[in-house]
Amino acid sequence: MWPIKSPTRVFPPKTIAIVGKYLASGITQSLSEIATFLTSRAHVVVFEHETAQNVQLQGYQSMTTDEIGAHADAAIVVGGDGTMLGIARQLAPYDVPLIGINQGRLGFMTDIPLDRMIPVLSDMLDGKVESESRTLLDAAVFRDGKQIFEAQAFNDVVVSRGPVSSMVELTVEVDGRFMYQQRSDGLIVATPTGSTAYALSAGGPILHPTLQGLVLVPIAPHALSNRPIVVPDTCEIVIQVVNGRELSANFDMQSLTSLVRDDRIVIKRSVHTITFLHPEGWSYYDTLRHKLRWNEYPSVVGN
Repeated sequence: MWPIKSPTRVFPPKTIAIVGKYLASGITQSLSEIATFLTSRAHVVVFEHETAQNVQLQGYQSMTTDEIGAHADAAIVVGGDGTMLGIARQLAPYDVPLIGINQGRLGFMTDIPLDRMIPVLSDMLDGKVESESRTLLDAAVFRDGKQIFEAQAFNDVVVSRGPVSSMVELTVEVDGRFMYQQRSDGLIVATPTGSTAYALSAGGPILHPTLQGLVLVPIAPHALSNRPIVVPDTCEIVIQVVNGRELSANFDMQSLTSLVRDDRIVIKRSVHTITFLHPEGWSYYDTLRHKLRWNEYPSVVGN
């Protein structure tokens, strides 16, 4: 069944928004096919306004993300994980469920293959669908006691050194308790969703999306004893810059701000969550096995 999380929404969805990766090869044809299919099933189709400007399909209303949040019952996102990251943060306050179609390369979050999108969407709109909720982070940067920057992150918050600077020195507090001081190239704070992104490349563990935890992963630490650690997602994490030059804080690698000595980055779980809709029978382990090229199940089990 479709998840009913707001009494104002209609499920199965009546109004469906379409969001597309800008300037991707073949994107106009894919979006046109989806819109035509949805219209044939009597759904109201709207396009996210920047998508509409880029593909210029006639006969469909365009909406801002705020308007989509107010009027759409679901959103179909065609692109890669970067496209999904951007729109998911914007629609999170409105609790609009998201369906991902992979027009990109890796596609951990956009899990429906492009060549099967119409039959899969047909099944999902018939009720053959599964839903899951994902964690979002709120982060703010404080300087001399005043907030100078804030952002949300779906994957991770990354504090890192500049391309030609030396190691940075950071302290970390969790719920007001000192945890450690480290020298490294930086530190990643990732959600379970983000555990398969930069955190994985830096040697962090994979967290199942349903786990209520956050993982802290040092980037090339000076001491090998600085290891990744998973903490409850109810914690407030504070990172303070002790020393370093040309530092920055990145949020999903889509927004950033420069840091100086004594800046404090405060990170906590957002009150908003993101709902993903998947085809019936979807498995996170299937996704990992396919995307990370793990061995498939053996056809013959030996004694």
